[in-house]
Amino acid sequence: MYARRRHRYFIMMGTCLTLFVLAWAVVRLWSVPVAVGMCLVAMVIPPLAAVVANRRGPDDRWWDDPSGDPQSDEWWDELDGKKRHGRRP
Repeated sequence: MYARRRHRYFIMMGTCLTLFVLAWAVVRLWSVPVAVGMCLVAMVIPPLAAVVANRRGPDDRWWDDPSGDPQSDEWWDELDGKKRHGRRP
């Protein structure tokens, strides 16, 4: 999952850079308003890319990692309805 998110991030950032460079190197020669519009679209892409890169997927199991405090872990397991193997009765 991490590689897929990273791949999407780099595609989005590459698109952003391409839009920006094309806007002011090529498109501005024909239409400045279109070049400004391309830059506005490019401006929105980096925050969206950050959201995509940092989004947790359903396979990312970060919420049920043990905290290191046995009492707290046991309490959360009880709330979640999980039973750990090797636990004392």
